[in-house]
Amino acid sequence: MKGAFRIGSVRGVALRAHWSVPLIMLLLAYGLARRTLPGYAPGLAPVVYAAAGVVGALLLLMSLVVHEMAHALTARRAGIPVRDVTLWALGGLTRMDRPATAGAACAVAVSGPFASLLIGGIGVGVAAGVEASLGWRVAVAVLGWLGGVNLLLGVFNLLPAAPLDGGRVLLALLWWRTGDRERAQRAAGRSGQFVGIVLAAVGWLAFVKGMAGGLWLVVIGLFVAGTAAAERRWAELFMALRGVRVAEAMSSPVVAGPDWLTVDRFLSEVAARAGHSVLPLLDFEGHPSGVVRMRRLAAVPSGQRESLRVRDVATPVSQCTLAAPDELLNSVLERLGIGGGLPILVMDGGHLGGILTAHDIDRSRRSPRSP
Repeated sequence: MKGAFRIGSVRGVALRAHWSVPLIMLLLAYGLARRTLPGYAPGLAPVVYAAAGVVGALLLLMSLVVHEMAHALTARRAGIPVRDVTLWALGGLTRMDRPATAGAACAVAVSGPFASLLIGGIGVGVAAGVEASLGWRVAVAVLGWLGGVNLLLGVFNLLPAAPLDGGRVLLALLWWRTGDRERAQRAAGRSGQFVGIVLAAVGWLAFVKGMAGGLWLVVIGLFVAGTAAAERRWAELFMALRGVRVAEAMSSPVVAGPDWLTVDRFLSEVAARAGHSVLPLLDFEGHPSGVVRMRRLAAVPSGQRESLRVRDVATPVSQCTLAAPDELLNSVLERLGIGGGLPILVMDGGHLGGILTAHDIDRSRRSPRSP
């Protein structure tokens, strides 16, 4: 996710935080200190409320980490490679490869909500124990709030709507029943679109009736509906490309340019004749060294174009998505995001054999094929 930075690792899984995390934590701490805590434990000094608000927000952040790490560690136990975990304003995202079976997909999906419900139950139970034995009302308020939020998160995440965990459970159940993962993902995406629209409508009605928190539900509902629509389209693309090999879809021969040229020479001698928005680069030995986008070259200041090599502003081949001509196109598309995304460089015996762009993929999707 763009705008995320690494903050550590848990059991070997990289943990990242989006720039929105400190902002949402600050808002949560402010809400606790200004409204929730004074309402439950009035008459204390503002600094007490402020400190308790910060503690509550940090505990919630830790519970979100536990939720996502439950997904990650369950996936690793099932043999699914996990790349990283990223926290952001609306929760978290665990990046992993696709589960190989419906059972593994279901286990990974339910692990997160189970962790949240467990934390929620513990929080509420400890809050009740502290109130009965010690009577520390600020601690009771923080623990009760933490427990309630986690219970809400656990239940909310079980809604049958992709990309929520409940949508993943629905996908796994449909996959197990039909044996067709893409059809199951398309159905889960449709369910997510419906649930997201309902959430947005409920949030808007609540806002109209004077509940400011309704706007937050509108944002969440629109996010769920939009992401679910994208997942449905992705599943439909996979269904349309079943059985298609990379060699059938790639563009060949490839227009490529030397990576040692300066930016001004590349623009005038190569890019002007090629007429493409992105071009692969070759080194002195004729091996691919990366890809360069014309808009990035155009953004180079004119005073630097005569000295800056085009390879210095290109995406190196180590960050590109590579494929072999005989690979299934769907298998390659699953790897997008691990490398540099589109375009895909097709390697044939160490040399550039072709290139796959979004236009090539769309053309293959629309092309009729014999049964």
